[in-house]
Amino acid sequence: MLSGLSLGRWQLSRAEQKLTAQAAVEAQASKPALDNAQLLADTPVSHLYRSAVLRGQWIPGQTVLLDNRPMEGRVGFYVLTPFLLEGSKSSVMVQRGWIPRNFENRADVPQVASPTGVVVLVGRITPPPGALYDLGTQPEGQIRQNVDLKQFASAAGIDLLTEISVQQTDAVSGGLLQHWPVVNVGVDKHYGYAFQWFALAALIAGLYAWFQIIRPRISRPKD
Repeated sequence: MLSGLSLGRWQLSRAEQKLTAQAAVEAQASKPALDNAQLLADTPVSHLYRSAVLRGQWIPGQTVLLDNRPMEGRVGFYVLTPFLLEGSKSSVMVQRGWIPRNFENRADVPQVASPTGVVVLVGRITPPPGALYDLGTQPEGQIRQNVDLKQFASAAGIDLLTEISVQQTDAVSGGLLQHWPVVNVGVDKHYGYAFQWFALAALIAGLYAWFQIIRPRISRPKD
């Protein structure tokens, strides 16, 4: 019983920590949008979850398609292209959107056009795309299961900000969807776990009271 109470309190403390983290994410999102200079002026991870309006150029021939990525209940590709920031040698990886896969012809690789010249990119600073379970070394082609930004930058020979990416949020063409998942630090699950532990502790206490106190009194022979 005491273990259940202790674990329940620990889950509540974890929920409080997650609430603090969620508040920090919301505070970042409410700040004014970053420009190129502001993004490069500080440690990139300090800008996580802030909006950004950046100027630069798409780096041709470096688009990557991350396979098995869901959006709106369907599985397809996340389209990633590095973006050279105007006025610097630094680039940032942009999650441009999602595109469906042709499951009838898996060799049919969707082509995504990248406008040439200087463009304005509107998006949100996020961590790099999460990695899916990988059964082994994947070929370094356009379609990949995961992408390690440090390895990608080394292979492409570009100066890439490897601690962050940008999820593009302005309207794009080419059939790309941008219904990115909402940032959720997982507070609800800790409340759920806490309820389970407290319920277990209450059950143990109830069983103890029944078998050790109530039942013996009921079963005691009357004089």
